[in-house]
Amino acid sequence: MRSVLALALGALMVGTANADEQSISLKNAPGLREVEGNCAACHSLDYIQMNSPFLNAAGWDAEVTKMIKTFGAPIDDDVAKTIADYLKANYGS
Repeated sequence: MRSVLALALGALMVGTANADEQSISLKNAPGLREVEGNCAACHSLDYIQMNSPFLNAAGWDAEVTKMIKTFGAPIDDDVAKTIADYLKANYGS
């Protein structure tokens, strides 16, 4: 009985914590679908908005390359270019 109660309480707490999160809306532009489909598979899209004041075109190219080469994101070269172009055009400093 205690385990059922603990499980129910835990589920309630998780649901409450998620209820306060705001949905991230990125700029609607060419490449958005690729960014949402690939980047959000591993991390929150708020990283894009948080890093945008600090990254220029070269910085976004380096970030996309790092995600693929260092962290192993399974992204083809043409999709990586689309993602990088989107980030540079919409979130570059």
